[in-house]
Amino acid sequence: MAAGYQQRPNGGGAPGALPDPSFLWGVFQRVDKDRSGIICDNELQQALSNGTWTPFNPATVRSILGMFDRENKGGVNFNEFTGVWKYITDWQNVFRTYDRDNSGMIDKNELKQALTGFGYRLSDQFYDILIRKFDRQGKGQVAFDDFIQCCVVLQRLTDVFRRYDTDQDGWIQVSYEQYLSMVFSIV
Repeated sequence: MAAGYQQRPNGGGAPGALPDPSFLWGVFQRVDKDRSGIICDNELQQALSNGTWTPFNPATVRSILGMFDRENKGGVNFNEFTGVWKYITDWQNVFRTYDRDNSGMIDKNELKQALTGFGYRLSDQFYDILIRKFDRQGKGQVAFDDFIQCCVVLQRLTDVFRRYDTDQDGWIQVSYEQYLSMVFSIV
């Protein structure tokens, strides 16, 4: 197959119901340390756990908030927070599905299984690149937060690529400036 992708990964796992709103409201109030009614990136980062006793990837936090902050206020209100909760819970389900050895980390083979399950067809060399790029611990594995970031970045890059791959054959021809525009629309 020429294309490196097939179907679009949905960025979520098995559909799950949200917990009781009063439970989520209690969580929201505990996370909203400054009582502003808005959870900012620092508050969300402190509230999230990646399973490695290290701070949650700031780029992942900003990316998640950017998806749900509909009014560009620099954080999420309670209604938006319920979406964040579901999004993270869905990613936890995906992560657990592919963390076959229950190590709390995704290794190269598990990452390959996950991305193949999302429809990507990538070389082993490219999986090495992904592991190096998203392994902040230097252990040859990817933690939960970095797994989200890896998948989100790969999806965004794929979306931009597809805009130029009009015949969907996995090949595009772009000028240098078009390439830069593609990359800068992601970062």
